[in-house]
Amino acid sequence: MTDATLFGPARGPLVLRYPSVLVFLACLGLFTLGVTVLSEGLGSGVISTSFVKTLGKTLCLCLVALAMDLVWGYCGILSLGHMAFFGLGGYAIGMWLMYERTRLIVVDSLAASGLPPTVEEISSGIATQIFGVVGASEFPPIWALAHSLPLQLAAVVIVPGLLALVFGWLAFRSRVTGVYLSILTQAMTLALSLYLFQNDSGLRGNNGLSGLQNLPGMEETPQALVSIWFFWGSALALGLGYVLASWIVSGKFGSVLRGIRDDEARVRFLGYPVEAFKLFVFTFSAILAGIAGAIYYPQAGIINPAELAPIASIYLAVWVAIGGRGRLYGAVIGAAFVSLLSTWFTGGQAPDLWILGYRLQWVDWWTVLLGLSFVAVTLFAPKGIGGLFDLINARRTPQRHGQDLGPDAGALREKEADE
Repeated sequence: MTDATLFGPARGPLVLRYPSVLVFLACLGLFTLGVTVLSEGLGSGVISTSFVKTLGKTLCLCLVALAMDLVWGYCGILSLGHMAFFGLGGYAIGMWLMYERTRLIVVDSLAASGLPPTVEEISSGIATQIFGVVGASEFPPIWALAHSLPLQLAAVVIVPGLLALVFGWLAFRSRVTGVYLSILTQAMTLALSLYLFQNDSGLRGNNGLSGLQNLPGMEETPQALVSIWFFWGSALALGLGYVLASWIVSGKFGSVLRGIRDDEARVRFLGYPVEAFKLFVFTFSAILAGIAGAIYYPQAGIINPAELAPIASIYLAVWVAIGGRGRLYGAVIGAAFVSLLSTWFTGGQAPDLWILGYRLQWVDWWTVLLGLSFVAVTLFAPKGIGGLFDLINARRTPQRHGQDLGPDAGALREKEADE
């Protein structure tokens, strides 16, 4: 089965065949330009540096929501472990950031001693600085490649992708589906999170990796400028991810994915390798999530095992459901909407409410509101926010004035169709 068969014949650029992709890229470009012009780093200073970082992190969350929509909205796999891949991407780039920044500090401090430091002294000093908080002074084997930026960037893709490949191969070949597969993905995330909480995991236990916002060798560069760079990177990653995801779900390949979602047994009966399709989408979405995490955590400044907790993946599913699963733009809208609203409610900006003498503080009640919103969307608006575009673009029944509605004479006519 060739690429042309799976992905459909090449009938021109994707953005021309699917105008919604072009609309999304145009909106993303205008948004990026507007934030840049209003930022403190390169613009008028209307938008603060902290809010630029918030917007950059929101774009990263939109990318991981896009990955979630690929496996859930299009392939029907409700994964409750995708934030594990997101966190692994953050850990991979965070290891290099922390290693290199600590190395520069150690080299500067040893240079003041008068004698040139040896390689062993530098390595020992770096290890003590990083792992002294957990009572260790040597590098664990997992840090063997932390000195190399290209290798750690490769790990951003390889580690989440390999984990998803192995897990997916074991699960799909056993034909685990439905709620059982969701439980397995959640168990994987929980096991990984509990392991990283241990001090001997090699990643500093519950202390995690910190100081990631300080780029090595660029200590003099203001954070206002660094935040814009990462914001651009987040926007570029989201744009490229959206185009690639749109290409995957278009054509016959996308039709097979939807068929697996709607009736897996029938697709298998037609001769399609269902497990291979599911494994490809699951692995690809994990790689997307890892890339999103690698861009997110340098903007957040810190990552710890709590970021991989199962509740984070449940929140991700809620974002996609509220935005409208099965629509790439719906996943982006849902993640952006809920993320920014969460920042407003939990950041102390939302005013408290007095109800019958009780002071309702949104910091404590935000998760309740989010849960109720998820239930309401599930019951009353299963298409989510993205479903509003269906209402806007809904077309009236064509006025055929009694002509045949089918290719054959005597086909269903307009009057019969309305009855």
